[in-house]
Amino acid sequence: MTELEKIDLIRERMGVSYAKAKEALDAAGGDVVQALINLEASERVRRETFQVSGSELVEKVRHLLHESTVRKVVVKTGDRTLFEIPVAVGAIGALVLPTLAALGVVAAMVTQASIIVERRDDGPGGDAGGGSGAPGGDGTGAGPAQG
Repeated sequence: MTELEKIDLIRERMGVSYAKAKEALDAAGGDVVQALINLEASERVRRETFQVSGSELVEKVRHLLHESTVRKVVVKTGDRTLFEIPVAVGAIGALVLPTLAALGVVAAMVTQASIIVERRDDGPGGDAGGGSGAPGGDGTGAGPAQG
């Protein structure tokens, strides 16, 4: 894998600039996994959990994907992860349409789902471990499994 491919991979996974990805790769001695670990450790992330009904699921995810601080959206029912959508996909509208269509099918089959949102926490004094604190979220990430 060339250095440029490594940088592109880091950028895609972490949503950082070329300069930041190159800096992380150089600091890790060219090891992509170590660069990702280092970036992840240095990035402050806040998690929020929302409980939504199946009918609200697609619209809520669509709304979240347009927010600039969202890094990843995970849709769960009970302990099962149904979808995991990285923000890089959300930024490319054409790629997210099939995901939203598939999510619509899932939404028709579940009555309750949890949406876990990872946001970049750029503010000073933010809590990187994050709790919920979001309206409609109970912070537990748990919900009854529905079939």
